[in-house]
Amino acid sequence: MQRIWAEQVLTAAGWRKNCAITIGDDGRIAEIAADTTPTSGGYGCLIAAPVNAHSHAFQRAMAGLSEGRGPNPQDSFWTWRKLMYRFLDHLDPDQVQAIAAYTQMEMLEAGYATNVEFHYLHHGPGGTPYANLSELSERIVAAGLETGIGLTLLPVLYQYGGCDRRELEGGQRRFGNDPDRFAQLFDGATTAMRQGPADWTTGAAPHSLRAVSPEGMTASVSLAPDGPLHMHLAEQLAEVEEVAAALGARPVEWVLDNLRPDGRWNFVHCTQMLPHETKGLARSGAQAVLCPITEASLGDGIFDGVNWLRHGGALAIGSDSNIRISLSEELRQLDHSQRLRDHSRAALATPGRSTGRRLLDAAATGGAMSAGRETGPLDVGQWADIVALDLTDPDMTGLTEDKILDTFIFARDDRLITDVWTAGRHMVSGGRHVHRDRITASYRQAIAGLRNNL
Repeated sequence: MQRIWAEQVLTAAGWRKNCAITIGDDGRIAEIAADTTPTSGGYGCLIAAPVNAHSHAFQRAMAGLSEGRGPNPQDSFWTWRKLMYRFLDHLDPDQVQAIAAYTQMEMLEAGYATNVEFHYLHHGPGGTPYANLSELSERIVAAGLETGIGLTLLPVLYQYGGCDRRELEGGQRRFGNDPDRFAQLFDGATTAMRQGPADWTTGAAPHSLRAVSPEGMTASVSLAPDGPLHMHLAEQLAEVEEVAAALGARPVEWVLDNLRPDGRWNFVHCTQMLPHETKGLARSGAQAVLCPITEASLGDGIFDGVNWLRHGGALAIGSDSNIRISLSEELRQLDHSQRLRDHSRAALATPGRSTGRRLLDAAATGGAMSAGRETGPLDVGQWADIVALDLTDPDMTGLTEDKILDTFIFARDDRLITDVWTAGRHMVSGGRHVHRDRITASYRQAIAGLRNNL
């Protein structure tokens, strides 16, 4: 049993002062007691540690290397994607594992308790399957065992290079499977996940309407009858046009008419939606998984968060390309994009909740849904996914309740995060992951020379 005490704690029932959280040996919150006696080594503020709801871990090693412009006069998502495929040609399983561990470590230090890994890198260079079909899924698992992060693994079905069902080319071949081979791979990944702790979960992810046939989508979804389901949706204008031409409906329209999505479904990006699509998808119960830093980096567009939340939509936050892993910056970018588009301030606040409070509440609740994880706002019975914030920082002087969250997101940053627990595992202490030196050394060795290939 662990007992964590803090001056202020944001629980599912609201803010509590002089609060002690007891964590059971099973990693769940056993008790939350307010107005208790301080203990030595107490904290200033405890909040829920949300889920990082969308990640391609291997892309972390590309961070900072795609900011130049080639001969194409209009650099875009599609030119960036070609660069990413070229990078893939040089990754081996040991590098994949080391990069994943470093990425997960940074997620924990940034305040995320869980990594939802949208894992589509399956085969060797040229698309040749490894002797162990689930080799690279097992490397994500191995990284998770080293970092101690909560993990939801989403093996991704990727069949085609476009809606016309053209064959995969270049780096894409490392992603490709038909439904039968994908079922074998999925089975191996599920077996590997059983090595992990009780809070780990497996879900399924048909990559997108461009890359998966309707038949393949049905087959992949059936493999995870109880797990979360994820899919890229309506990220780029060219994607919307391609899907509309091939399927006779825009991506969101097709999904609403054919998938009948519910709370298990998580649609990533959704930056190219019309107002009626925003309303319809929000009211379906499905989630929007947003990655504001990556969406800005790739020029995806701006998600309509104001109308999404107005229609009762749930959302989660992810780091996608991992160009920058920062919980506070993802949330700030999301809100600032709404302000810039609408020429407004505090666009996502409500009369009863500040911007920071609404963002963090949404990320905690939505993140739990995206991961298929029993977590969310701090409550008895949930996994103990907890972040400690430093209230000794000068900018935190005299602040209480929601003003702490607003200052964390809009005036400070992740340097306020001192400690992180994931399902009770105390993996970040004093702002550093407990295995930071070892994980960093492995990452440094893995990428030596690799990054010169871009």
